[in-house]
Amino acid sequence: MMEDDDFDLGLRLRALRQLNGLSQRELAKRAGVSNAVISLIEQNKSSPSVGVLKKVLAGIPISVSAFFSEDLTPRQKVFYRSEDLTEIGSGNISYRQVGRDLSDRALQILHERLQPGADTGETLLRHESEESGIIVSGEIELTVGDQRKILKAGDAFYFDSRIPHRWRNPGTKEAVIISACTPPTF
Repeated sequence: MMEDDDFDLGLRLRALRQLNGLSQRELAKRAGVSNAVISLIEQNKSSPSVGVLKKVLAGIPISVSAFFSEDLTPRQKVFYRSEDLTEIGSGNISYRQVGRDLSDRALQILHERLQPGADTGETLLRHESEESGIIVSGEIELTVGDQRKILKAGDAFYFDSRIPHRWRNPGTKEAVIISACTPPTF
């Protein structure tokens, strides 16, 4: 069993392989070793010789010294304070997005605020994704296709965004929604 301060070669190889978007099979093919070799190393069931490790790392490619010294921590931001959210809305509708550039992301999270009377417009919205959310406070009128419903705090929605849809705040108080959209469309 490994102690907390021991170097975990298998975990490090798996993280590096995944960071480079490689399957075990693809790395094995590139390195000229069997898939079982990669699997056993990653599970810490086999300690490779320096020669085998060099061969496996050449399939990524990365040098042995870089393998042991580089920081493999994800470089994408993980935590966001309220002031870090990116405003992408305007007028009576505020869309505060978690993260700035979502081009390499599969999910978009929004903190939405619709002022009384706010409306996405007469022209229904439509885009290639799915949307879901929970009304935190206030109320909204959501139209999806031929369905229309007033949703209040605690209510939720989930729909295919290719179906024409529209948001409106018919109330007298600000409506607050936490929503998700996949893939990102704004």
